[in-house]
Amino acid sequence: MTRPYAPGFHIPTDLLLKAYASGVFPMAESASDPEVFWVRPETRGIIPLDGFHVPRSLAKTLRKGRFDIRFDSDFEATIDACAEKREERTSTWINAPIRQAYVELHRMDHAHSVEAWRDDRLVGGLYGVSLGRVFFGESMFSRETDASKVCLVHLVERLKARNFVLLDTQFTTEHLKRFGAVDVPRAKYETMLAEALKGSATFNP
Repeated sequence: MTRPYAPGFHIPTDLLLKAYASGVFPMAESASDPEVFWVRPETRGIIPLDGFHVPRSLAKTLRKGRFDIRFDSDFEATIDACAEKREERTSTWINAPIRQAYVELHRMDHAHSVEAWRDDRLVGGLYGVSLGRVFFGESMFSRETDASKVCLVHLVERLKARNFVLLDTQFTTEHLKRFGAVDVPRAKYETMLAEALKGSATFNP
C-alpha cells in the first residue's frame, strides 16, 4: 500500500504530478515527520459527479447563503487550516514537504482551494489537485458548522461546469458517503483515471 520516499524537505512537482497520474499520492506520519510515503490504495474513494447528493439539511444552509464562497483566494491559509490540530484530530499527515509541494502546484495552477468566508474570516474550506479532467481532493476543514460541506457542493458545481469527469476522494468516510462517495477497486479506478487524463479541463476561468 505504501512505499517510503527518501527523507527530505522537498518533493519535486514533476514527480508529484506523475504520481497522481499513476494513481499514487503522498502522506506523512505526522506534521513533524520529514518522511513522506507514497500511497496506492487497493480500493479508491470517488464521488461520481452525476451521483452527487446534497443532504436536505445542507440544502437549507445553502439557501440561506451564510458563507461567501471564494476560489483560490488564499490557498496557503486553506492548507494551513487543514493541517491544524483539532479536538477530534490531534495529528495531521500534512508535513512541511507536502505543504511546500502543494503551494508550488498551486502556483503552477495544478492545486486549488474552495473557501468559505464570513465577515472576512476564513471559516472553512478544502483543497486538491487538478490534472486533466480529474480533481483529487486532499483535505477539508470547518471552523463553523457546514462550512466545508458547502465548499464541497460548490466544488462539485464547478467541476461539472468545467468539463471535469472524476472527483477522487482517496478514501471514503461515513461523512463522504452521505454525498454519494463510493469505493472502487484499484484496477477500475486506474482505468477511469487514464480515461479522464486524456482530456483537459480548466478549474479557474
